[in-house]
Amino acid sequence: MTLGERSRPDLPRFAVIPALHQARALALVDDFDHLFPILREWRQAYGDELTAWAVQVEADDVTNLPAQLASGWQEEADLIRLDTERGGYVRVADYRDTPARAAIGARAGTGLPVWTTTE
Repeated sequence: MTLGERSRPDLPRFAVIPALHQARALALVDDFDHLFPILREWRQAYGDELTAWAVQVEADDVTNLPAQLASGWQEEADLIRLDTERGGYVRVADYRDTPARAAIGARAGTGLPVWTTTE
């Protein structure tokens, strides 16, 4: 699990998924329910309302994560989003069974750029 970055004050629920080597906080646990005590600690360290991104992996040590996971963390599709909220609540959004997001690209030609989506 990594601590997300809420980088858009105009959109308070927007949270960027940082690369593993750039995350302010990173956790590796044995079971999903062990993430919640870590969230409680992160709230004390980083503020009441935060977002974390989690994914199920097989790893023995946080310093020895599979290379493909570390390099593709920001594009990982099987994420679970955990948002802490006032009152001690945690909102969980499970994206593991959602269809792959369409890729968005821009083509520069003459005039305006053309934006396209692909699956």
